[in-house]
Amino acid sequence: MLVISRMAGIIFVAIMLLSLLSACSDNDDKESPPPSSNPTSLPTNSPIAQLTSVPTEREDTVITIGNLTDKTGPGAIAFALIDMALDDMVAYYNDNNLIPGVRLEAVSYDGAFDPANDIPGYEWLRGKGADVIFTAMPSPSVTLPPRANDDNLMMFALAPSREMADPPGYVFSPGTMLIEHQSYSILNWIAENDPNFPQDRPAKVGGAMWIMPYTEAILRGAEEYADAHPDQYDWVAGHLTNYVFTWEPEVADLKDCDYVIPPTLMQNFVKEYRDLDYTAQFIGGGIHTSFFGKIDQGDYWDEVDGMRILMPHRWWNENDEKIDLYKQILMETHPDDAEEIMRTSNGYLAADGIYIMLQLIAATVESVGPENFSSENLYNTATSFSLESDGVVLDSFTNTKRLSRNYFGMYELRADEKDMFRIDEAWLPVVEAP
Repeated sequence: MLVISRMAGIIFVAIMLLSLLSACSDNDDKESPPPSSNPTSLPTNSPIAQLTSVPTEREDTVITIGNLTDKTGPGAIAFALIDMALDDMVAYYNDNNLIPGVRLEAVSYDGAFDPANDIPGYEWLRGKGADVIFTAMPSPSVTLPPRANDDNLMMFALAPSREMADPPGYVFSPGTMLIEHQSYSILNWIAENDPNFPQDRPAKVGGAMWIMPYTEAILRGAEEYADAHPDQYDWVAGHLTNYVFTWEPEVADLKDCDYVIPPTLMQNFVKEYRDLDYTAQFIGGGIHTSFFGKIDQGDYWDEVDGMRILMPHRWWNENDEKIDLYKQILMETHPDDAEEIMRTSNGYLAADGIYIMLQLIAATVESVGPENFSSENLYNTATSFSLESDGVVLDSFTNTKRLSRNYFGMYELRADEKDMFRIDEAWLPVVEAP
């Protein structure tokens, strides 16, 4: 079962996406959020510049992407990299004329990571002419689907929820899978492939995380899978705590586990766990790569050595067309910060979901023409859209499917190299039922 301990109220902490926490600050002027940054121009030699054409004299159609983000709340530093990726990708598409006849613009609203600002932010962005809504915050995928469906306004959410997928409507999640599906998928892979998996009994599994909808879904999914496969797993406990940094009760309760899902900001937990000579193998998902900077700073690589991590996209140390593009844009646009960004977090890799959104816009424009672009036409294109990679349909939407990612990669943390490496070259199908 899920155990909620030391509860002093639900703390919404922006840990699901990347790097360091920022302090909260006031956001008194919701009607005048800070504008997006102006990215610098990029060269035209990208491996994905497939749609490049000669600019025409005709005035371009402007397509506005409304970005519901966090600039002053608890995730301000975290969301800065996602906003950076959005602005950089928009600039890249514009500078290389990848959607002929169209100029993309991004306008941002500061939701301060507060669900109470979701609807005001949505309406503010609509008032600014947003043709689509983009957000990486988790609450809008719960609060906004009814409104987006009523308005027939396309919304792209990088933090999906069951509410946005059922019933299927105008909210799509590019480059992602349902959070519970991540838990099903990693436990399925471990039972079938991990050489450390017990051969004579069910493996004991549990976890401990800060309480928030995203992390609650991770532990709920793991418990659902364990309960559905009692021959493989024995669910010990899923602890959901307030915003704490010491984990003595949770560590004690999980000491006999074979596999443990640690908190997303995991350095204190893994140190406490290993200091007591407990031997469980840590497992997790892309959310855990958000804080590699903390692992580096404290040199906790021995504690996390061998941790298995499910990723919906490739890691920085791999090579393929898309990851090479994201690295190129990052290094050429932010040369002084690129190495640190790649070393310490996964936030800029939100570019993977942004790429799918922009390719959808491009396909719609190609189909109906720039002057006929609309949210309704974008929706019609999305419901039969797919993208291939490495010989598989890595992403697709249908009339009923709202989460695009069909496959995942499996990775391992290695203390000797202080990095994460793919341990199965195949793209592995997402497990959608426990």
